[in-house]
Amino acid sequence: MNRDLTIGRPESVLWRFCLPLFGSVIFQQMYNIADSLVAGNYIGEHALAAVGNSYEITLVFIAFAFGCNIGCSVITSQLFGAKRIQEMKTAVSTSLIATAVLCGLLMLGGLLLSEKLLLLIHTPAELMADSQLYLNIYIWGLPFMFFYNIANGIFSALGDSRTPFIFLACSSVANILMDILFVAQLQMGVAGVAWATFICQGISAVLAMAVVLKRMKNVAPEVKAPLFSGKLLGRIALIAIPSILQQSFISVGNIMIQGMINSFGAGVMAGYSAAIKLNNLVITSFTTLGNGISNFTAQNYGAGKTDRIREGFKAGWKLIWLLCIPFMILYFVFGRQLTGFFMKEASEDALSSGLRFLRIVTPFYLIVSLKLVSDGILRGTGAMKQFMTGTLTDLILRVVLAFFLSGTALGSVGIWCSWPIGWSVACAISVAFCVTGPWFRKKS
Repeated sequence: MNRDLTIGRPESVLWRFCLPLFGSVIFQQMYNIADSLVAGNYIGEHALAAVGNSYEITLVFIAFAFGCNIGCSVITSQLFGAKRIQEMKTAVSTSLIATAVLCGLLMLGGLLLSEKLLLLIHTPAELMADSQLYLNIYIWGLPFMFFYNIANGIFSALGDSRTPFIFLACSSVANILMDILFVAQLQMGVAGVAWATFICQGISAVLAMAVVLKRMKNVAPEVKAPLFSGKLLGRIALIAIPSILQQSFISVGNIMIQGMINSFGAGVMAGYSAAIKLNNLVITSFTTLGNGISNFTAQNYGAGKTDRIREGFKAGWKLIWLLCIPFMILYFVFGRQLTGFFMKEASEDALSSGLRFLRIVTPFYLIVSLKLVSDGILRGTGAMKQFMTGTLTDLILRVVLAFFLSGTALGSVGIWCSWPIGWSVACAISVAFCVTGPWFRKKS
């Protein structure tokens, strides 16, 4: 069901809209967590390390899908808020066409360069075969991931956060069952983990796109819209490209950091692989809530209701911190046990590495979550230069500090310490840009 986010009490509207998004991202992260759990428990520590190793490269592809989602979603939200239905429909079809072309190019490049990318991050020889197998199957499933993300962005732009939640809940549960079937029962190894994800993402993507096309047809059916617009593609690109660059730079930075981690051996790699899955569950949750704030902001920005943007910032801050604190306590207190869930026979090196990572980064979830709320406001208003400044500051600091600190007596712990420093500086920058923007100035 479509929902106008420009009416009603901002805090209530935002909470009702964002909570299903939070549920959606929990189920979405279950894909990756299920893969690691099954690989670590039914195949072994090396399989977990291989899946985690490939995961850092898959984040590059996810960055492009995320950018397409944000570009389509923000512009569609602004046009929906301004009640410009014909342009909104054209923005949706333009996004779908551009996404198909981009996805095809990425598949071609990924399949040709998968081995080189794995060598680039210093993948150990004993992990290369499994890492490349998992990565190649993942690349064949890119169309499903891309079009599901576009569908999700369109639902969110129209104020509907419940429909993607239902799709993700069903597909995530199915993915867990298929992981167990393919790996535990059929003994398909790492390939079984990858194929389970491929099949479940494929089904959810097809169903989501079918609903989107029907939804577009039913929105003002008397309004006929062109299928493609170069002008709208330009507007979408102005939002999408910085978002893609943001996520790509972060992914490239993570790949560089993964290369540093790989030099510490399979035990540290496995511990990091387990801990980073837990960490990404939280960070992706915050990012998704930030995307919801972007949609809320974009609709109200398009409608010229900037006073609601200020209220949305306060409400988003309360919401994200309320969800943040339980994760902080859970990870800090039970980090060792949670890390151990990913490995059937975990080495002490792996468990200790995962626990140290979680103990260092979790106290700073309050900081990074506030940054992501501010980022949501900046994206929704189209302030992409400011948005990129904060993001790139975080990335550069984390990579540079990880490089220098890992070479000291701190070793791998030095890498873990780079996270909170980058988050803290970037948060100060993003919040400053957010609260000094014209959308925060009260009308006289």
